[in-house]
Amino acid sequence: MAAKRIDLNLPTVESRELRLGSIISWNGSTEELLKESNYEGRSEKKKGCCGSKGEGCKLCELNLPFSQQTMCCHAIIETQVTNITDCVLVEHSPIGCSARLPRINITYNQTLARRGKEPQMIRVLSTNLQENDMVFGATAKLERTVREAYERYSPKAIFISLACTTAIIGEDIISAANELQDELGIPVIPLECEGFRSKHWSTGFDIAQHAVLRSIVRKNPKKRQNDLINIFALYGSDYFTPLLKPLGLRVNYIIDGASYDEIAQASEAVATTTFCHTLGSYFAAALEEHFNVPQIHSPMPYGFKGTDAWLREIAKVTGKEDIIEDYIRSEHERVLPRINELREQLKGMKGYVATGSAYAHAIIEVIRELGVQVDGSLVFHHDPVYDSGDPKENSLKHLTETYGDIPDYTVSKTQQFQLFGLLKRVSPDFIIIRHNAIAPVSIRMGIPSLPMGDEHMAVGYDGMIRVGEAILEILSRRKFAKTLKEHVKLPYTEWWLSQDDPFIIAKHPEIIEEAPDRFTKKTKKRSVK
Repeated sequence: MAAKRIDLNLPTVESRELRLGSIISWNGSTEELLKESNYEGRSEKKKGCCGSKGEGCKLCELNLPFSQQTMCCHAIIETQVTNITDCVLVEHSPIGCSARLPRINITYNQTLARRGKEPQMIRVLSTNLQENDMVFGATAKLERTVREAYERYSPKAIFISLACTTAIIGEDIISAANELQDELGIPVIPLECEGFRSKHWSTGFDIAQHAVLRSIVRKNPKKRQNDLINIFALYGSDYFTPLLKPLGLRVNYIIDGASYDEIAQASEAVATTTFCHTLGSYFAAALEEHFNVPQIHSPMPYGFKGTDAWLREIAKVTGKEDIIEDYIRSEHERVLPRINELREQLKGMKGYVATGSAYAHAIIEVIRELGVQVDGSLVFHHDPVYDSGDPKENSLKHLTETYGDIPDYTVSKTQQFQLFGLLKRVSPDFIIIRHNAIAPVSIRMGIPSLPMGDEHMAVGYDGMIRVGEAILEILSRRKFAKTLKEHVKLPYTEWWLSQDDPFIIAKHPEIIEEAPDRFTKKTKKRSVK
């Protein structure tokens, strides 16, 4: 019997850069990146071998000497396990690591509303580490906090998250979790998610998925629910139910907005799929490998070609092949008149997409279906391969071969200072963006932005219509963007704004030392009267 690729016996998961060869900095065309990634040429032994010669990933990563902003694995864990409706997260960290929780609580309640569930507060406790805790250790404080979480909320499970500080001092949350689990009689689940564990925050999704697979998903399901399909999703609206209901299928959303029992029944589903291979591939691959729940190996459900292929694969797995072609045909006929209208209205428009990697591929496919020209895109990281290793999930290949090359394709994790140069060289009419912190750069350049707050907006055949109508709405505000451009300046030096290469300091880091004034914007002192 061949060794399993995903080892659920381990308490945590390898980072993406070690497991998949993921990178966070690169510049070129999608054709070039596809060739360098060598997705289908990667052997079992060479997966995750970024930098090796011969087989596998041969990507040459550009390394910036600093990072203007980013997220971390711990922040992603907050967005995931706090969104399980009947569980609790204990953050073993200083209170500053909990600063994002108010915003996460808002998103959580939006998710519950979109899924037809009652609103509630996220359930999080912090050990609130102080200086003495950092010197003498804080395991006893962690144990008290976990017991408090149990007494206060009576949860189905308690998660414990590690942070940079507690990792540095060597807090053993795994042993503590095991002892507390025996004491309390519920799963107490350690999450080794310190911020510096991985250079990209997407590893945090894998850590959360690994944890629920080990501790919540039923190991020995009693039955197979042949009409239940797992959808790994974020906070988006329930657009999957109307897409799959005509096939007689029910949706089981994982992880955000789900209950303990809904996650537990994932091993009983007929199949698993996702709105984004970047975020859901680990969970789906592990379910297929360890629980015999088939993964839908296909392009993602975006645009006509992707949605068609996705539905056909679902029909094949679920035994719906006799009705799928009529369904696809009727859906094309239903949406095509409105899509043709949108194509006419968007004729001559140029768009730019700045989101996570596979999700960017999906959005580009949708807007190219609408006739929008796309010459450039910014993605926040790139995975040369996903955990299943199935070439049907190669979203970069599907995009490039089906819709054509993207000549200015950049991998960089939400670095505001680069976005000006990236947009300057392609001059788009609008930008679709996922992480809104970089949106102010585009609007100051006079470019309207569409923040993709609802991750499922573009899913399926109707997704093309939803996105097209949203683009028309933001284009109606071009005058506002132009006014901002005339009156609001970007906070960067003229030297930097004049550069043609957004990666010049990655290629020549010595210029920071040679001419530091280039990076310091001088301001005139104002006299006080």
